[in-house]
Amino acid sequence: MTTIPAPLPLQPVDAEGPVFREPWEAQVFALAVTLSEAGLFTWEEWAATLGAEIKAAQAAGDPDLGDTYYQHWQRALERLVAEKGAVDGASIGQRSEKWRRAYLNTPHGQPIELSAGD
Repeated sequence: MTTIPAPLPLQPVDAEGPVFREPWEAQVFALAVTLSEAGLFTWEEWAATLGAEIKAAQAAGDPDLGDTYYQHWQRALERLVAEKGAVDGASIGQRSEKWRRAYLNTPHGQPIELSAGD
């Protein structure tokens, strides 16, 4: 019988183990797996980059309770795609800011459209 490790205090779980808190977390997870399988980076590179992002966050004061885990995934993924030349860092920053403005300009309950960030 397999036992499920105890989750971090703020990490969501169900009867089978850890689950995604938000859809974007599943998407960033799937994107990292897909880009690794496509050969953009190795899983070893991924693990090292994710580990570095987590350590940097901890050094900056992140208490590492599980609620910020996929934010580290996102930063690691952004870093790797920029380092590998798949997307430049400035484009990532510009697109992130456009999405931020879009969600701030979208009424609650409505789908977010990138054009709302213009």
